[in-house]
Amino acid sequence: MHFIKRIESPDCQISLFSWNGKYIVKFEANQLEQTYKIDQTDVSSIEEVELVVNQEFVALVMNRFMNMSQDWYSHF
Repeated sequence: MHFIKRIESPDCQISLFSWNGKYIVKFEANQLEQTYKIDQTDVSSIEEVELVVNQEFVALVMNRFMNMSQDWYSHF
């Protein structure tokens, strides 16, 4: 997996990778992570991937992190 760059966000760490013909966007918060794979043929550039990772999408990711955390602690 090839690291491309970090995408700035005050809410979580976002990393962009390239691997096996896909862009991988990895979100990390505390001990949790979410990854999204985008086929490189579905976008024209890295900049297009970054446009998808906007504040609205990050808010959805953070909400999912909250649900994941609740699930983890209720079963741990």
